[in-house]
Amino acid sequence: MIVLKAAQAKLLDALQSVAGIVERRHTLPILANVLLRKNGESVEFTTSDLEIQVRTSAELGGDSGELRTTVGARKLIDILRALPADQVVTLTANASGAANKLTLQGGKSRFTLQTLPADDFPLVNESVDFGPTFAVPQKTLRDLINQVHFAMAVHDIRYYLNGILFIAEGKTLTLVATDGHRLALAQSPLDAAVPTRQEVILPRKTVLELQRLLRDEETPIEMRFANNQAKFAFSGMEFVTKLVEGKFPDYNRVIPKNHKNIVSLGRLPLLNALQRAAILTSEKFKGVRLNVDPGVLRISSNNAEQEEAKEELEVDYSGDAIEIGFNVTYLIDALANISQETLRIELQDNAASALFTLPETPGFKYVVMPMRI
Repeated sequence: MIVLKAAQAKLLDALQSVAGIVERRHTLPILANVLLRKNGESVEFTTSDLEIQVRTSAELGGDSGELRTTVGARKLIDILRALPADQVVTLTANASGAANKLTLQGGKSRFTLQTLPADDFPLVNESVDFGPTFAVPQKTLRDLINQVHFAMAVHDIRYYLNGILFIAEGKTLTLVATDGHRLALAQSPLDAAVPTRQEVILPRKTVLELQRLLRDEETPIEMRFANNQAKFAFSGMEFVTKLVEGKFPDYNRVIPKNHKNIVSLGRLPLLNALQRAAILTSEKFKGVRLNVDPGVLRISSNNAEQEEAKEELEVDYSGDAIEIGFNVTYLIDALANISQETLRIELQDNAASALFTLPETPGFKYVVMPMRI
């Protein structure tokens, strides 16, 4: 049976869209495989890691019969990448579809691959109590994730910080991430109001995979949330994920209000200055000192070898003289992930958190705690 017969690029594209969650090593060998479900010329590809399941389908030619099997996802992708992009590849199984082998042929290259039974593939049990569907353009969600993902915690024992909070309420979608030292918030309007507030925490791996898959285009991504799952549908793909349990911190209490000292300056000049100053920080101590005076911002850093970096930027500022320290990585992370050119920094004193905002993007807020230097 000819399972599929298609251009290398078309098959590779379908496989790569679902293979991002596949681990090369897993306690369950079948989780290294992709589930193939052939129905006529359409082939459905499904992968899972027991917490996330990704599914897509493509018209890939072949016979008119049906087949269900699983084959090593990464191995298949590696083979396809090694073949010419314009080559037609053929995947075949024996006539009954019962044998535990598939054959991939492209030009004069031929590969025989081991399979595992489709019935053994652990599909995710989808929730039955999903809330209302709402949607935003893929580009919008991608931008929102880019504006906050860097503030997620990594392997924090407060597991609810290892992800992003999604809130859909009224006609607003809000994403929030924090690691306890900084907090990033981004908002976007929804075309239609959500009838009831929807609030979930998406795991870090889910966030990074969505970030990889979302396209920079206006086509919609539909979202539905349940108590223990979220489901996304976009670009012919279906993405189901478990959620992080726990109570996310009250982010509204963290965001400073009524800071009286406001600095306006260019994002890129500040980013470049901080990247230069960071060269003379150490792995153990990433602190930089910011001195703000009317019209000028001075940045300095030093290290245990008594080396020192100094930078000076012209800024729009007429408030109090303030000296404050920050972890330079926290500042660079935010500035490198936003695209607007004008930045506002709202300060109170050297002990209060700083608030970074964008005049052109009112839905963005970034809070950074100061550090002693």
